[in-house]
Amino acid sequence: MGISSHELHNEFPQFSDLIDELKENDPKFREDFQQYAELDQEIEGLERRDAPIGDDKLHRMKQQRLQLKDDLYKTLVKKSNSAG
Repeated sequence: MGISSHELHNEFPQFSDLIDELKENDPKFREDFQQYAELDQEIEGLERRDAPIGDDKLHRMKQQRLQLKDDLYKTLVKKSNSAG
C-alpha cells in the first residue's frame, strides 16, 4: 500500500494562504490544525514502519483524521466565502 502525505497545504492548495492566516489568527483552527497534523504524522509513521497496530485502531485514527480534515475544510470554505 502506498503512503501519501495528507498535509493540509497539499490537500487544499487553493487555501494555502488562508490556512497560514487562520493558523496565526484563529485559536480553534490552530488547535484543530495541530491535532490533524500530529495525527497525520503518527499514522504516516506507523504505515512507514509497518508497526504492529491493530487494523481497528489504525482505522479509527484515520477516521478521526478524516473528521478533523472535514471540519478544517468547512472552516476554510466558510472563511473564504466571508472574505470574498
